[in-house]
Amino acid sequence: MKTRSLPIILFLFTALILSENAFAQDSTETKKHKWEWDWEFEGFDEWFNFRMPSISIGYGLTDLEHKKITDPFSDVNLIDLKLGHTERKTSRYSESLLKYSYDYLFLDHISSDLAGSSDNTGELNSKTWRVGFGHSKGYGYRMGQAAIIPYYTTSFEWSKLDFTNPATNSTDQHLLDRFEDGVRFGTSSEGGLKIVATSLVTLEVGYERTVVFERHLFWKWAGSGIIEAASQGLLDVFIKEIMKSSPAAGPVVYFVLKSALGYGIYELRQDKMNWPFKSSAPLSFDSFKFGLTFTF
Repeated sequence: MKTRSLPIILFLFTALILSENAFAQDSTETKKHKWEWDWEFEGFDEWFNFRMPSISIGYGLTDLEHKKITDPFSDVNLIDLKLGHTERKTSRYSESLLKYSYDYLFLDHISSDLAGSSDNTGELNSKTWRVGFGHSKGYGYRMGQAAIIPYYTTSFEWSKLDFTNPATNSTDQHLLDRFEDGVRFGTSSEGGLKIVATSLVTLEVGYERTVVFERHLFWKWAGSGIIEAASQGLLDVFIKEIMKSSPAAGPVVYFVLKSALGYGIYELRQDKMNWPFKSSAPLSFDSFKFGLTFTF
């Protein structure tokens, strides 16, 4: 399954769901500033204005890619577990919007076995265990005790990879060995949609891009990371201006711009893992994910 077109599908799906709600909101800026910790609201805000322990479980369809490896990779599927804390607060820009964040630790297993692949197909089968931490953020539309939240996530992770059958040529095998001979550092970005169904259950769907470095070259990685952080920071300033002038459009704009920038940066890193600095190609995981989050 090729997931390169999934960001477009995800964007259209999100826009279709949110468009009617977004333009029905009052676009005028709230006159009275609302502090994030405001306990005056009742009902909805009793569970939307504090930090809540959360557990997430998910499943994903994943593609592997490496620009220098010619042997095909088999299909792999993903299961993951996240433990963390969720915050949902009334947005200072509009009482009809909320500000969302989720900080968590995670454990993933990505395997050809989960996809039912066989060693006899001539493709490279793999098993990967991955641990790390991530931060999700977004703005959402409140609807009674439910909500629709477009979000953007960044994460750092460490992966242990194992390819269960050899490559057909020595060049590919040498590249695979450079990923298999230890725990490898990587980074991810993800854009998606969360649907808060009840105070306990949140449904979610997202598209994640991950790069795994064959070696962690700290200074080049730091330089590349600073460029990404600066770009995202400038984008945040622009998005806040939109939130102030047109709160109803803010959640959609946040999702589209943050996801587009993240996708573009990770596309540039397909040939150079520490773009724009000279470096080797990474191993890439592109995943279409869906799951459930339970908040307590």
